[in-house]
Amino acid sequence: MGKPGFRADIEGLRAVAVLAVVLFHAEVPGIGGGFVGVDVFFVISGFLITGLLWREANSTGTVRLRGFYGARARRLLPASALVGVVTAIGAAVLLPPLQARTAFGDGIASALYVSNYRFLLQGVDYSAPYLPPSPFLHYWSLGVEEQFYLVWPALILGAAWLIRRSRRRTAIQATASVRPYLVILAVVAVISLAMSLVASYWAPFVAFFSLPTRAWQLAVGGLIALTAGQWRRLSPRAAAIVGCAGLAVILVTCRQLSASTLYPGTAALWPTLGTAMIIGAGCAAPDQGCGRLLGAAPMRSIGRISYSWYLWHWPVLIFAPLIVGHSLGLAGRLTAALLSAGLAVLTLRFVENPLRFAPKIRESPWRSLGLGAVTTAVAAAVGVALLVVVPTPVGRGAPARPLNFTALPPPIARGDAASYDEAVKHAFAEVQSAVAASVDLRDVPSNLQPPLADAAAELNDMYRSGCMLSGWQVSAPECASGDTASTNAVAVVGDSNAAMWNQGFRAIAEQRGWRLEMVVKAGCPLLDLPITSPQLHREYTECEQWRGQVVDRFRAEHPKLIVVTMWRQYGPGSGYPAGLTSYSASWNDSLTRLVRQLRDAGAQVLVLGPIPDPHSVPPICLSGHLADATACSASRSRAVDEAGIAAEAAATTAGGGQYADITDLFCTAERCPAIVGNTLVYLDKNHLTIEYVRLLAPALGALADRALAIS
Repeated sequence: MGKPGFRADIEGLRAVAVLAVVLFHAEVPGIGGGFVGVDVFFVISGFLITGLLWREANSTGTVRLRGFYGARARRLLPASALVGVVTAIGAAVLLPPLQARTAFGDGIASALYVSNYRFLLQGVDYSAPYLPPSPFLHYWSLGVEEQFYLVWPALILGAAWLIRRSRRRTAIQATASVRPYLVILAVVAVISLAMSLVASYWAPFVAFFSLPTRAWQLAVGGLIALTAGQWRRLSPRAAAIVGCAGLAVILVTCRQLSASTLYPGTAALWPTLGTAMIIGAGCAAPDQGCGRLLGAAPMRSIGRISYSWYLWHWPVLIFAPLIVGHSLGLAGRLTAALLSAGLAVLTLRFVENPLRFAPKIRESPWRSLGLGAVTTAVAAAVGVALLVVVPTPVGRGAPARPLNFTALPPPIARGDAASYDEAVKHAFAEVQSAVAASVDLRDVPSNLQPPLADAAAELNDMYRSGCMLSGWQVSAPECASGDTASTNAVAVVGDSNAAMWNQGFRAIAEQRGWRLEMVVKAGCPLLDLPITSPQLHREYTECEQWRGQVVDRFRAEHPKLIVVTMWRQYGPGSGYPAGLTSYSASWNDSLTRLVRQLRDAGAQVLVLGPIPDPHSVPPICLSGHLADATACSASRSRAVDEAGIAAEAAATTAGGGQYADITDLFCTAERCPAIVGNTLVYLDKNHLTIEYVRLLAPALGALADRALAIS
């Protein structure tokens, strides 16, 4: 490998990468796959860093780690820390306290360059799709890059050491041949790609965020660096064709891919190979073909600010709507993106370049490392300090009277519809009275249950209880409660909205002596409709398999009552693109078929209607409105789809089942409060708290009694 010259085309390629990411995050139409810009950055990093390390190892027989890490620290850490500190302070000022505290944790992880693994763990959290995005989310890719910088020199040095030991060569001799290093990089690339493909199917968040499943893209860049001599043999015409083809591949993937694409998966091969083609072709003719475009002054100018622009664009896009007080249209988002570009120019001018090129710092690896350590420590310390300064949000209002609903005992005469209707009416009236008394509540009670900070953990209790299957599971372990030896079996079946009713039905089962079976799977309604999984980013085959097993099981076991319910926000615009739409004609037809199937299995069928849609994450909203809880209550007209409920009720009746509209357990004629008494109703946009479900047990019992008694 010869000495490299400045590659204007690579600087312009950085512009392509950052423009793709920024326009994607600004939701510009036609850039649904702009997230591939990160893949482009990975290949560029692999090429540049591998070339740098190899040239040093080839000329000296070793890698001066202090110099290498010092240069990386001087180049990357000050700007990253600056933006991190500003973002953390912005979160403290602009975000509701509960969301801000989560952001501070994200900021600390980002300062330490492990945020990719923090977001990986958050990504497999079932509640993740319903929570607001972190202003530090984009730092995940910096985590991957910094971890790469930590590992890559050790890989080069380790390879040289093995060659010296096995062939008894000197340090210079051990790095004289590029072939062993090509083999090592190729092995790393193949293993990493295999891991990525497997993880993309089974655990997409792992594949997306982790270094081991992204290393193949960095290794591809490294392979181009080690084979630069072969690439230089291309004729200018061939190089121009290859480079233009590579750029076309990147642009097409930006256009054709989307957030619902299974990624990285095989889709990531395209931008990775496209980038490799551009860089490889540029080894032969950097100013030919697309190199001429990429090397143009405007592209190079954008490329120079690409790092700082990447750092600034996402928090600006997150905070801008909060500053102006309303969501942004396309023009507003583009304006915010341009503002972040202006901040990037200032950061390059006054932070990046002065520290990067300051002679006293540049000439001393120790000073460079010290600069990086200090800026990192400052960024982390600010996050820690804000966690201390911004208190955990708690209610400050007067304690509210705890609620305790009771219900009439089950009527003695089975088949007496009027008596059962009266029991239901009584149970609903008690709850409705409490809801009406709470609709104007302003101060969040000091004895709120659960406390705002504890609500987020409840959804995951559904997994830990063993009752709700994850996206990957198909076969369910037995999940029975109540009198497990009873022949009066009641089954609750559906997705997480069915699982959330567990504690309420369990209380009733213990009172009535029923055997309660929870048959629930995350993101999987029992309806026979095609569905994709936003968590898995692919067809939800496990859901289809589970549905078949559940129906066969009910045919064999003959439960007395099957309670069916599910989330009713599936569809476009829900933030959960599952490929089916609640209340649609196909939805209602499928519901009729399902009810008929279950009735044919010998069971009574009760379909529970939907809970209201609060149109916010109430714990987060309330944390920012401790003195005005009404700001977090939705109007009934907005929270409840009356027409959809009516259509579902008709579909259920057509199948021979009973339908329960439960809206009055949450709403008055006008509003649906987020707090009833001293109880928080919702734990997120789509699920109830365990505490409120327990309060509703008498109403659930009255509905189940009526369904069992009235055929």
